[in-house]
Amino acid sequence: MHLPLGAASYDILLGAGLLGKLPDLLAEHCPAACYAIVTDSSVAKLLGELVVAQLSSFRPTVLATFPAGEWNKTRETWEAVTDQLLEAGVGRDAAICALGGGVVGDLAGFVAATYLRGIPYVQVPTTLLAMIDSSVGGKTGVDTSHGKNLVGAFHQPRLVVADVDTLATLPPLHVSAGMAEALKHGAIADQAYFASLTENAAQLRARDPEALLNAVRRSVEIKAGVVAEDEREHGARSRLNFGHTIAHAIEAVSGYEQLHGEAVAMGMVAEAYLGEHLGYTRPGTATALVAALMSFGLPTDMPEGLDADRAVAAMKRDKKARSETVRFAFLERIGVSARGADGTWTTGIAHEALFAPFQQRSTH
Repeated sequence: MHLPLGAASYDILLGAGLLGKLPDLLAEHCPAACYAIVTDSSVAKLLGELVVAQLSSFRPTVLATFPAGEWNKTRETWEAVTDQLLEAGVGRDAAICALGGGVVGDLAGFVAATYLRGIPYVQVPTTLLAMIDSSVGGKTGVDTSHGKNLVGAFHQPRLVVADVDTLATLPPLHVSAGMAEALKHGAIADQAYFASLTENAAQLRARDPEALLNAVRRSVEIKAGVVAEDEREHGARSRLNFGHTIAHAIEAVSGYEQLHGEAVAMGMVAEAYLGEHLGYTRPGTATALVAALMSFGLPTDMPEGLDADRAVAAMKRDKKARSETVRFAFLERIGVSARGADGTWTTGIAHEALFAPFQQRSTH
């Protein structure tokens, strides 16, 4: 698959057994004098040494790691990884390989965007969520105490290599979390795809290779199409944020207790109910989302004890906010996003209306 972005265009390779072909793929798509594998402590044990050994026979290769967990996607970790590369003597003729899930991809991409004023990198996602969503599109960044992904850069990879074989040992909860983003893609752009995910929920949850590959392929097609239309999120790309305004607030306020996909599931339901309440979204859409998400065992209520005031404050600090006006990407119905009055895919909402999603906890 090809993502056409002019000089920043790149291929997205999906399939089984691709990790074993990584040296040849890097030589073709991202040649460099040295490669730096950036990964977290969990993936380093599973795949890090293997990939380093593969690439070391081809080019000098260094391994830079950081502790696993969203709570470690910080400026301090960015500094620590950058220092590891500097201490190893990695130069501007090198390239970074982001090996891991969404946290690794975001952080390694930000390191690549800023290291020696920017060097190339390749995304090698190893989780379903990263394959389906975060590895494509060039968004990189870290979290701060004020919110999620508030410091970062657009920096497109030279290549994305998604080897579905790496999903064989993915914990069940992580499979379901990845499917939240797949359902989001169907909800904003493809009703038939949305329905097929629910119909094949059992196979997907059982990590059936063919079912997973089909889901990854269709989700990547949808996301790549949106990114090609609007690389820097000036308009149409905003629809990919469906569910994420509230999801990011949930993550920030709860200290990242939930996986990102779990928070997105809750955020999509809340934003669908809010859209129905405000008249942007067709009645019954939220109910359809709840049913689909429950087929993957995903949460559909706000977390118990969530502080609504702190959540609203976090939303007002979200990177999509304008003049402290919270912005959402609503659905018109399953498969179709709603355009705002300003011609974009987002709409500013008054402060008092933000509490509606939290009040929905007792209604579904």
